[in-house]
Amino acid sequence: MSRPAIDPAIASGAAATRDGQPISYSRAPARDLAPWIARLYVTIVDAPADYALSCGIFSDAAMLRIQLRGDWVAETAEGRREMGRAALYFGPQTRRMPITVRGSFTSVGLSFRAGACHALSRIKLDTMCDKLAPLEAMGMCQEEWMSLFQQDGSPEVWCGAMEEAVRRLIARTGAGEPDAVAASVEAAAFTNPEITVARLAQHCGTEQRKLERLVRRDFGMPPKQVLRRARALDMASHLRGVADHDEAEALALRYYDQSHLIREFTALFGMSPRQFVDSPQPLMTLSLETRQARRLETIARIAPGDIKPWQ
Repeated sequence: MSRPAIDPAIASGAAATRDGQPISYSRAPARDLAPWIARLYVTIVDAPADYALSCGIFSDAAMLRIQLRGDWVAETAEGRREMGRAALYFGPQTRRMPITVRGSFTSVGLSFRAGACHALSRIKLDTMCDKLAPLEAMGMCQEEWMSLFQQDGSPEVWCGAMEEAVRRLIARTGAGEPDAVAASVEAAAFTNPEITVARLAQHCGTEQRKLERLVRRDFGMPPKQVLRRARALDMASHLRGVADHDEAEALALRYYDQSHLIREFTALFGMSPRQFVDSPQPLMTLSLETRQARRLETIARIAPGDIKPWQ
């Protein structure tokens, strides 16, 4: 595999990979919030004022994204959405979502655990895939969230402020913890995405039909597609250099052969694996790196806070 292409016009305001790709400040949530929050992140990228970065994102989790800098355009399932400084709720993506951003940008936010959105606000994710909505859809107040981020705040201060806001939300809604079956499916997508749906239902201790209903509600798609997406996201992380290189062979063996990989990857990312490596993917890499950091911590390949294999 050749080294992934990078965009020389942009620079990280925080951390970067060994080959210079910007990555976010991200971390696991405090223990009391772990049933609801998957990851918190702060992304700071500097670019010329008139520079238009055309890329995409692909998240398997529902996200709260607060855009503090930059002019953004997203191609959603409901059409083109333009935004500047704003706080928005993003449903999970079933495939790459094209995004364009002009100028330097700062994005702050968190990803929700599977089932958390239903526990907090009764949202069914099969109605939100590839879409975005105002925070009020989650019972949140945009003004409250936008006020959390003072200009001189550090990434860790911002993450702490988001955690306090989620604690207030949980207290206000009286939300219980997400369904344990959703957590089991989430873990399987990280550890064993080759598992069959029938075996997954057995592993979760539930009937397959019930599993299908719950996964559609809490992941937005059928279990088979959840696992297919997980395999593709792990492979994409490897191709962009934000995965554990020691897993490379195991990730490749999830596909029958090269043609299977190319077909599956192209269907979800809109380009071949070779094109994905050869063209800069800064926004995509940021998204993939945050997810992969959580995955490696979840499967105990690295400890929380450890240096990541790509740093």
